[in-house]
Amino acid sequence: MITESSVRAQLPYTLRQVDLPALGQLYRGKVRDNYSHGDRIVMITTDRVSAFDHVLGTIPFKGELLSRLTLFWFDKVKDIAPTHLLSSPDPSVMVVKRAQALPVEIVIRGYITGSLWRDYQAGTAGAYGIDWPAGLKKDQRFEQPIITPSTKAQYGKHDVPISEAEILCQGLVESGVWREATNVAHRLFQRGQEWAASQGLILVDTKYEMGIADGKLVVIDEIHTPDSSRYWVADSYQERFAGGLEQEMLDKENIRQWLIREHGFSGQGQPPPLSDDVRVMLATKYMEVFERLTGQAFESEVGSVEARIRKNLAAAKYL
Repeated sequence: MITESSVRAQLPYTLRQVDLPALGQLYRGKVRDNYSHGDRIVMITTDRVSAFDHVLGTIPFKGELLSRLTLFWFDKVKDIAPTHLLSSPDPSVMVVKRAQALPVEIVIRGYITGSLWRDYQAGTAGAYGIDWPAGLKKDQRFEQPIITPSTKAQYGKHDVPISEAEILCQGLVESGVWREATNVAHRLFQRGQEWAASQGLILVDTKYEMGIADGKLVVIDEIHTPDSSRYWVADSYQERFAGGLEQEMLDKENIRQWLIREHGFSGQGQPPPLSDDVRVMLATKYMEVFERLTGQAFESEVGSVEARIRKNLAAAKYL
């Protein structure tokens, strides 16, 4: 069983990056090192953590937690939409079929919080083409989930809010594909919210990436992880909302709030280094949401993530 002392022991062994040119052509994103060869991509989820478009450092066991949660969710939603998954030769690795990714992220929100709340307060939330009502309160639940898309920026650049009308006007996504993608997003989000609720959590918002493979729309990347989604503890939501208090968060927003609160950093200039205490804190939050969603204790081994990945990829004949 992984304890806080185990998390601290893992700090020197976190995976910042992995260089395996034999796997194919490398694309290094904020979190994943993707090696492509033909129509196959080996996606290695590192322990890197990013916020406000900056890579900040590494979090113990993060890559494994994200990959294992994605596999859990891919299985849970397989009746809604196909995914690009082929196999998982290591807890931090997914081998996937190459897809032509849609050039927008489908962000779907059940509550107004985070960056949307900050934009709403600043009067800049109109970029989504939505006429937001006056008088909304932080963390307030929407009557129906709302899609707020964004463009997909290259590493080091900012995602940009965009409206559905602009997506279609610019021809970024064909209208029929967009209708299918947003329909799938609503169904995925409903499934995610229902399961989270059964486990005492609120799936607040999330982002989906989708693409076209073999002429079909598929879900790609990750799904319903604490990196791509926001989770709150359900029992305390109403009381904290009524009192104007921060929600109990089990996701990456903990790092964002630490950066804003402790360092006044929200993306401008050089980010501060992460303390070991903050790295351990986020790892334990991710472990808690993993265990609550899956109903399983998180088990792993302290030691070199890279050595384990190399060993498992070699055993599976990828190296």
